[in-house]
Amino acid sequence: MDLPTGRVRVLLAEDQYLTREGTRLLLADRPEIEVVGTAADFQEVVDRFRELAPDVVLMDVKMPPTHSMEGIEAGRVIKCERPSTGVLILTQHDDESYVWAALEQGVAGYGYLHKVRVGDVDRLVRALVEVAAGGSVLDPRIVDTLLRQRARKKGSPLAKLAASELQTLRAMAEGRSNQAIADEAGLALGTVEKRIAAVFAKLGLRAEPDLNRRVAAVLIYLRESGSSRPPG
Repeated sequence: MDLPTGRVRVLLAEDQYLTREGTRLLLADRPEIEVVGTAADFQEVVDRFRELAPDVVLMDVKMPPTHSMEGIEAGRVIKCERPSTGVLILTQHDDESYVWAALEQGVAGYGYLHKVRVGDVDRLVRALVEVAAGGSVLDPRIVDTLLRQRARKKGSPLAKLAASELQTLRAMAEGRSNQAIADEAGLALGTVEKRIAAVFAKLGLRAEPDLNRRVAAVLIYLRESGSSRPPG
């Protein structure tokens, strides 16, 4: 996956004025990011996307007119019309049904972060750069929720994983590369690769070398091993 070499052009969509302007000002100080426009509701974000052709659209999951799933619906429009555009969705909700609704058409160029991450500008910028390059970003809080719920299910294959393997699965689901996992844990790359092979073997999944396909495989497992489904 090739990361962008220039500034990432971002369209920011948020209906709350203070949140929108605060986020815009935070991102304006970062040399990697150029905020090319803002929007406050579903129709405006679609119109501004068509006008500006940004690299990434950063938006709230709930916006006018109904404050339900406008961000997810706008993401579908954006990906349908211009698949190369990244979509990074922010939410204050940990409900996994939103995750499945956002990612049901694929994970490439998609991100899903909790709104508390706006205060962590470095993490937010990394996520914007990642999805602009076609990568995938899933908030660790969401991943933890998914893993806890699945691990509690009777007979869950997650129970077969050692603590170190479960930690590796969590990092994979967050979209981290083998090298990133190794660096963060202070491990040799070969050790991480062996753990990943063990995770896939115990979960009955085919190992995928491509990062997006690997994230997709993990998410598919987590979804199919649980009872939750995206709202229809």
